[in-house]
Amino acid sequence: MEADKMLNYIKEVLKNIPADWLNLTTHRLDVYDEKAAKTQFLEQFETLFKTDNTNASALQQLPTAYDYIRLGHPLSCILEWTLSKQQQLQPENVISFSSQTVPVLAILRTNLLAHKNTLIAYTDELPLAFDPEILKRVYGYQFESIQVENAAAIPQFEGSTVFISAQKEFLKIEQTSTVDFYLHTDAALGSVLFVNGTENKNVIAAIQHVRRRETIAMTPNNCLKALAALTHTVSEPTDSTFEPHKTQVLNAISEITHSPTKPLVGSSGLSVQYAIMMGLVDEAQAQHPEKAIKFIVPPNCYGGTNDQARRVAACIETVEVVDLPVDGDNAMVQSIDRILNRIAAEDAIPYIIAEIPTNPRVEVPDLKQLKEVLSTVRTTKTGQTAIDPVFILDQTFCPNVLFLGEDNLLSSVRTLSYASGSKFPSGGKCTAGYVVGNKKSEALMPKIERHLLLCDNEATVLQYKVLAAQLPSMNQRIQEAYENTRDFVNFIAEVLPDAKLNFVSEELAAQGFTPSVFSLDLPTKGASEHERETYKRALNLKLIDLMIAQIPHESKFCVSYGQLQGCYWTIPATSTQGTTKEGDKDYIVRVSLSPKLDLERHKKVFLDFVASI
Repeated sequence: MEADKMLNYIKEVLKNIPADWLNLTTHRLDVYDEKAAKTQFLEQFETLFKTDNTNASALQQLPTAYDYIRLGHPLSCILEWTLSKQQQLQPENVISFSSQTVPVLAILRTNLLAHKNTLIAYTDELPLAFDPEILKRVYGYQFESIQVENAAAIPQFEGSTVFISAQKEFLKIEQTSTVDFYLHTDAALGSVLFVNGTENKNVIAAIQHVRRRETIAMTPNNCLKALAALTHTVSEPTDSTFEPHKTQVLNAISEITHSPTKPLVGSSGLSVQYAIMMGLVDEAQAQHPEKAIKFIVPPNCYGGTNDQARRVAACIETVEVVDLPVDGDNAMVQSIDRILNRIAAEDAIPYIIAEIPTNPRVEVPDLKQLKEVLSTVRTTKTGQTAIDPVFILDQTFCPNVLFLGEDNLLSSVRTLSYASGSKFPSGGKCTAGYVVGNKKSEALMPKIERHLLLCDNEATVLQYKVLAAQLPSMNQRIQEAYENTRDFVNFIAEVLPDAKLNFVSEELAAQGFTPSVFSLDLPTKGASEHERETYKRALNLKLIDLMIAQIPHESKFCVSYGQLQGCYWTIPATSTQGTTKEGDKDYIVRVSLSPKLDLERHKKVFLDFVASI
């Protein structure tokens, strides 16, 4: 009776879900409490359930579950809550994934660090992408696998047991308490992981963090389909014929980037970055099996990039992260030159991850010098030729700039370029990202593709469809958004000359660097450094709060950019740099403008702000 009541309630909820639950990739930070991600949303959702309230207005008022939709979202939370009720588990014990294999990798990673054995049991066959040999050789994971008739047939095992079930009827679950982790997979929708037993409660956060950094949650539209299946509600049939859209997307990326390699498209920017990192580790192990691998990463770059690099290094003994200072008093080219000289002397393998322009200071290095430094032939201590670097370029800010074509700047350097799809490529409509390479890095792409597919992190059917619609207009949107941003930056410089603005010069813009993001270091006052910093941080929030209050239909406290309309505001130190070391964080205002917004209204409100200080 209680189960029927719950499913009937969910059925009514599905009729009234807010449009944003399906269409947004990022949310407002001013209505988001990171410490209460998911729990706050579910607590208030459960209150609605107890009062049988399915009104659209009540659902709309629920707090944000996660800041980025790839980490989780209202529909993934509701799917997990519903399944947890059915299985008599806590909601945090149920975790949905877009990938069928990463949940298993998350358990293997956790057990590797805990020095714990893992047994993987399955009925018919392991997921197609699952490759035991690569997981053991490249990732360093240790496990045993066994085919069984059902979960009850799994033998006693000293360690964690994982049971993979691919029932024809999705989410027809027959758990058993003898299994630590029960994974239910579906080729079209993704997977759901059930964590059993109080002894496994302490690994839930680690598994969630893998979902946060190396893959994505089950997508909103797929969660909707899963919920419709659970409640026997009619939903749109799952479209699995994505080849026409995929072809359009690959052609568009090739045309935009001038890359000679086949583009690879993943479920998110970080999914792509993980495939790049693991593909390069695989390549290094094959070509230089005894050598150390150095990932050179700016300490203040996007927190996801920084965190992921360190997570890879934590699992693989031969991998180390080296800090690359790039902003302010540290010039990227000089830092790279110094670090490459040191790594050459160590006879190690250098892989550089860098953003151009940098985030959040929006700086562009001297590109001719960059090419020279990356092209320099270095020697080891014994006089041997050192291994040349691979330059991994995060081009999310300016995906329109040409680096990779035959006549482009970095054509002679092994270079990979990738971009987050939730920004300009999709205009904020989906999270899928992509990577391309130049002729020099062509041999690396199959290894990267191998790991993208092993993690089952290729873009989904809907993501390809969205990118196919949005990519053709990307460069035009970038130009229009840049023009708005340049106008706003010039206005701020005029009305608040004491502020420090970080944006590209007119000369760089003429070279094609036309971002729509700038950062603003507001003027401050106080008798001590502590007083000045405290005053500035309060002023940051005052500006953002005023913009949101005065222009609520356009201004949003949000971490993203490249959106189709409106203006996004954030403080990197408390958003995109969440996992960055405190000393490397930037307590400044970062602003992102779109091609479509009321710029004059934003100027008027900013003028009011200036008058108030």
